[in-house]
Amino acid sequence: LHEKGFVTEQSVSQYYCPTCRRFLPDRYIEGECPHCHRAGARGDQCESCGRWLEPEQLISPRCKISGSVPEMRVTRHWYFRLSAFQGQLEDWQASKRGWKGNVREFSSGWFHEGLTDRSITRDLDWGIPVPLAGAGRKVLYVWFDAPIGYISSTVEWAQKQGAPDRWREYWCDPKTRLIHFIGKDNIVFHAIVWPAMLMAHGDFVLPDNVAANEFLTIEGEKLSTSRNWAVWADEYLEVFPPDPLRYYLAANAPETKDADFTWKDFQTRNNSELADVLGNLVNRSLSFVEKHFEARVPEGGEAGAQERELWDAVGRAARDVGASLEDFQVRRALSQLMDLARTGNKYFNDAAPWASLKTDRARAALALRTTLELETALAVLMEPFLPFTAEKLWAMLGAAGCHRDVRWHEIARLRTRPGAPLGQREILFAKIEDSVIEAQIARLHAVTRA
Repeated sequence: LHEKGFVTEQSVSQYYCPTCRRFLPDRYIEGECPHCHRAGARGDQCESCGRWLEPEQLISPRCKISGSVPEMRVTRHWYFRLSAFQGQLEDWQASKRGWKGNVREFSSGWFHEGLTDRSITRDLDWGIPVPLAGAGRKVLYVWFDAPIGYISSTVEWAQKQGAPDRWREYWCDPKTRLIHFIGKDNIVFHAIVWPAMLMAHGDFVLPDNVAANEFLTIEGEKLSTSRNWAVWADEYLEVFPPDPLRYYLAANAPETKDADFTWKDFQTRNNSELADVLGNLVNRSLSFVEKHFEARVPEGGEAGAQERELWDAVGRAARDVGASLEDFQVRRALSQLMDLARTGNKYFNDAAPWASLKTDRARAALALRTTLELETALAVLMEPFLPFTAEKLWAMLGAAGCHRDVRWHEIARLRTRPGAPLGQREILFAKIEDSVIEAQIARLHAVTRA
C-alpha cells in the first residue's frame, strides 16, 4: 500500500501525558464523545454510539493511566488514504444485496460526512513494528493489522496442510464468498476500512456481506465480565441443558437493534414455546403411539387432503428456513421453524386420533404416522438451532440413519417405516419453575467473580 501511494507520512499534534511521559493513543485516553456526548469514549472509538474517533476529537480528555489532563505535542504518523476510496466503496456497497439495514445506515452516515484519511500507526511499546524507514519504534494500529490476519492465518493453514498455495483458492478466487460475522462496533472496520485496504491492494476478493449484529445487554445493563455481569456457560450448564439457551439467544438475537437478555423472558420462551409447542407435540404423539400401537410406527390408510397440505407446509418451511439462514436472519429462521411446529400441533388436534381410534383405527393410525413424519422433518430443521434436541428427537422416533445426512430439499419426502419401533421417549423440554429463575437473578446480582 505504501509503494502504491496509499500510505503517507504526516506530522500531527497528538495528546501527550506529562505524568506518564508518553503519547496517548486509543485506550490510553478517554473523554466525552463528540457525537453522542457519552462519557468514557476511548481515543479510537466510542462504545456507546460505535463511532470511530481520533484522540484529538475527545471532549475533556484525560489520561487513562494517571488521570492527568494531557497536552498536545507534535509527532509523526503514517496515514491510510481512506478518502481516496469513498466513491468506490459507495458503488461497491450499492451493488450488494441482502445486507442488513443497520450496516447500510451506519455506512451511509460515514459516507455522508465524508471519509477522511486515518492514522494506522501508534506510539506503543507493543505491537507489530512499522516496516518503513524512519518509523523508529512505532507500531501498526491493531485495527489495521488485525484483518490482515484473516489472510495470514489462511496462509499458515495452507502451509500446515502441505499445500502452501492453497490459500489463494479462498482469497484470490472471485467465486469466494467472504462473509464477516461481527458486532456493530466493528462495522466501520469491516464495511469500510478493510474493504478499502483490499481495494488498494487489488489482488484479493472483497467481502460479500458484513452480517453485523447490534448489542445484547443483560437485565438492562451492559455485559461486563470484570463485574461478573454475565451469564457464564459453565454455571448455566450446572442448572439447564444447552438447547434452551441456544434457542433464546437465537430468538432474541440483536440482528437489527439492541436486545436484552432477561431470565424471566428466558423462562417464558422455554415454557410457552419450547415446552408447550414443540415438546408437547412430540410427547402427546409418542405417548399415544406407545399406548395404542405398541410403540411402533402405525401404518394407516392413504394420505388425504389434510396430509398433503401438511407436507406442502413442510416443503415451504424447509425452503423458508434455509433461505433465512442464507440471508443471516437466524431469528426469522427460528420463527419459521416454530411456525411449522404450530402447524403440526394444529394438524394433530384437527385429526384427533383419540376420537377416531374406536371408529376408524386406520384414520387414527394415518394421523399418528403423519405426525411422526412431521417430527422427523422438525428434527432435521432444528439441527442448526437445537442440535442436542434434534439428535434426541431423531432417536426417540426410531428414524434410520442420521438426521444430519438428510438433504433439506428432500425433507418434504421424508417418510417413516410402518412397524418400525420407536426409541425411548423422554421429555424434550422441562418447564422451568419461578424459584429456579429467581435464584439465577439473585446469583447475577450477588456473586462477584474472582
